Formats: sequence, structure tokens, C-alpha cells
Amino acid sequence: MNISILSASPLSNSNTMRFCKMLKNKLAAQGHHIDIIDFEKYDIPFLNQAEVHPDRLTPFQSELVRSVTDATLVFVCSPEYNWLPSAELVNMFHQLGGKPFRSFFNNKVFAVAGISNGKGGKMPCIQINYVLNKLINFLDCDSIVSSRNFESHFTHKELNEDGSIVGNEMYEKGIDGFINFALRTADRWHK
Repeated sequence: MNISILSASPLSNSNTMRFCKMLKNKLAAQGHHIDIIDFEKYDIPFLNQAEVHPDRLTPFQSELVRSVTDATLVFVCSPEYNWLPSAELVNMFHQLGGKPFRSFFNNKVFAVAGISNGKGGKMPCIQINYVLNKLINFLDCDSIVSSRNFESHFTHKELNEDGSIVGNEMYEKGIDGFINFALRTADRWHK
């Protein structure tokens, strides 16, 4: 299965990237093709600066659009900043949420994770789910947002920089449940 993982933190060595590396390691071990799109390279202009055109994409934008468009399953992983998803992720939805980029949202399953260095992650999941469902509806896409989210609490204590789980059995059990549910949903959706 082609899987795209969006690491929606613009910070280098972020907790979100640790989480995405962990996802990639677990999914690659099952034989899936994985892309991680690192928002540290993010260069999508804000709406008041310029529009994004499909025929004039930067290397980052091109990689992002290709990876998500080609994916069967997309993991959207956002840090929680003051109870919100990252501004970059929200801006991406604004800029790509129109007819020219319909294929970005069409014929795939989205799975959402909120990443926190404390006991958080819930609010980005709720808000991202809402926006994705609205975009799928507005663009008349054949896609679905997985009903099972993951809230990564105290991520810096649960994962090493390489994405290895430090040893919390409950954390790993939750991750495995989240991943397996997303894979089963994608498998059923695409049959």
C-alpha cells in the first residue's frame, strides 16, 4: 500500500517528526511503501501572499502533492500549539482545498494524530477531522477520515529521536491499534 505521512511541524527535530518516524518504521516493517513529508521544508505561501498553482509548484509542494495524491492512506500528524493544529497545516488546507487540487483529497483514507509534549493532542484531531470531512464533501471526493485518532501524550518521553518507543507498553499498544485500524479501514475502503 502507498502511504503518505505528513509531519506538520515546521520545527527541526520535532516531536511530530519522532512520531512520524515511528509510524514509518512500523509500516515499512509490514512491507508498505512510505513517504514522510517534512513540514520543516514547508514553503506554501499564506493566502495573503500568493496562490498555489498546480503548474508552478516548488520542489516541496510538488513532493507533497505527488505523495498525497498517489497515497491510498494518509496519516496527518500535527503538533498541538495552544489547542490548535499547526498554522502550516491549516494554511495547506486553505491553499490546496479547491478544485485544482481535488485529487489531493480524492480516493483515500485519512488517519489523524495529534502530537503533544504534555497531555494533549485531542483538539488538533477534532479540528483536522472536521476540516478534512468538509473538504471531502465540498470537493465531492470518494474518501473517508478514519474514526480512530491517536493522541500522543508526552511524546518526547515516549519516543527517541529515531522514532523508537522507549518502552511504554500502553503507548505501543495504542499506536498499534491506531495503525491497524487505519490499515483495515483503507483495505476495506479500496476493495
